[in-house]
Amino acid sequence: MTLETAAANASYGTSASGSSFYAAMRILPHEQRAAMFQIYSFCRQVDDIADSAGPRPERLAALQQWREDIDALYQGHPPARLRDYVASVQRFGLLREDFLAIVDGMEMDVPQDIRAPDMATLDLYCDRVASAVGRLSVRVFGLPTDDGIMLAHHLGRALQLTNILRDIDEDAGLGRLYLPREELQKCGITSTDPHQVAKNRNLPEVCAPLADRARGHFAKADEIMARHPRRLVRAPRIMSKYYRVILQLLIARGFTAPRTPVRVGKLARLAIILRYAFI
Repeated sequence: MTLETAAANASYGTSASGSSFYAAMRILPHEQRAAMFQIYSFCRQVDDIADSAGPRPERLAALQQWREDIDALYQGHPPARLRDYVASVQRFGLLREDFLAIVDGMEMDVPQDIRAPDMATLDLYCDRVASAVGRLSVRVFGLPTDDGIMLAHHLGRALQLTNILRDIDEDAGLGRLYLPREELQKCGITSTDPHQVAKNRNLPEVCAPLADRARGHFAKADEIMARHPRRLVRAPRIMSKYYRVILQLLIARGFTAPRTPVRVGKLARLAIILRYAFI
């Protein structure tokens, strides 16, 4: 995969995650940028499998093929679709288990759609689909191992919880409900039907503690990034600030149905990039 192809892949869709990723990664030096677009392309491809409308056995088989391809990559005989990853894996010390964790996370939606997981399962999901991506990314950025792992832990969870709060209606359309069972039950919601929960009048009470949890993870991520040179944390700081704006917009809008989509305007996006990439 060429850098140009990866960059084109990075702009897919209309979600904030696509545009914020592209903006944050474009400021990196060439080799880091190429590695990050490869990581992104990998995540996109396995996510597309999990979200497709194909038969579940076929999706499970496709994800298993990705596991086998990752194993082949690390055994020294990469398949064609991972051949360009060899240099990045070697240059930045990317770990096989982090790629596999991402596949495992995407697979959590395939045997059956996730609906009201318990908090431990939700945290595992966030670790696999978001923090594992962070663990690969911080190696590319060059952060020290311990702080890099902690940054991936906190920022990954902050971003994923924000996604969950933003995408309640979109996820319901896919038959999924990521809000934790414990919070639903505390608020008297016993249904796990995504559409029923999405229009429940007690939904704001379910979302409030998740928003608080996300804010706590953002704060911890900020503490870690503050300990390191600006050049090492420019990209994750842009992602953090971008998603924090999304979270603030969600909180200001509220979670009562019907909900209008939340998006960060072009001027606000530009201001974040200018402030944390160049100023």
